[in-house]
Amino acid sequence: MANSASGESMIERVVRVLDTFGADRTVQTASDIGRRAGLPSATAHRLVDELVRAGMLERDEEHRVRLGLRLWELALRGSTALRLRQAALPHMEAVQAELREHTQLAVLERDEALFLERLSHPDAVSNITRVAGRLPLHASSSGLVLLAHADPALRERVLAGPLGAVGPGTITDARALRRALTEIRRTGEVVARGSIEAVSTGVAVPIRDAGEVVAALSVVLPREVDPQPALTQLQAAARAIEAELRRTRP
Repeated sequence: MANSASGESMIERVVRVLDTFGADRTVQTASDIGRRAGLPSATAHRLVDELVRAGMLERDEEHRVRLGLRLWELALRGSTALRLRQAALPHMEAVQAELREHTQLAVLERDEALFLERLSHPDAVSNITRVAGRLPLHASSSGLVLLAHADPALRERVLAGPLGAVGPGTITDARALRRALTEIRRTGEVVARGSIEAVSTGVAVPIRDAGEVVAALSVVLPREVDPQPALTQLQAAARAIEAELRRTRP
C-alpha cells in the first residue's frame, strides 16, 4: 500500500479511521474522524468517501458517518468469535433465565477483555459492560480469568502497570494481582467484589477449546448476593459450551 508523507501505509490510516468509532461514539462527521484519527482534513474526507463507497462506512441523511454493514458481514465470515458465541449463547440463556442478572462472554483481544455478548434483565444490578466494549484485564472478573491464563509475557506486561482503578475493589497492586492470578489458575474461578462498581460483584470461569482458555463466562451480581450458586451455574454452562466447541471443531 502507498505510504503517506509520515510513512504510514494506507491500511494503517484506514485502521486509525475505524478506531475512532466506539460503543459511546457510533456516529461522527468526517471532520470529527479526522481530528480523532490525527489525520489532515482532506485525507480524512477522502478516506471516509472511499470507505463509504466500499460499504465499510455508511452516511445518514445528515451526512454523518457510521460503521457499515459490510464491515460487520466480513468480520463474521469464518470468525472464531462467531463460532464461540454460537456455542455459548444457548447456555448463557439458561444461566440468565436462572439468575436474572447480567451474563457475559468475553475474549482476550489486544491486552484487553473484549465482550462478545451480554444478556441482561431489566431489574439487574448496575453494569457498565457493553457488547463490543472493552475493559482492562485486571479490572473485571472476566478479564482476571483471561489474564490468569494468558501468555506469561502478556501477564508480565500487565503486571508492570500502570494498574489503574476502575472501581473501588480493582486490584491496583502488582504483588496482590500476581497472587490473585495464581489463585485463579488453581481454583478455576473468580469472585471480584466491587472491581467495577461498588454495588456489584463479578464472578467468572474460563472456557477452554482444545485445552486452551479461549474465553471467560461471567455474571454480575448485587454485592450482597452469595456468589456460589452463580459459580455453580457458570461452571456447568462452561462444560456444556466446551462440549459444543469440541463437537463443532473444524
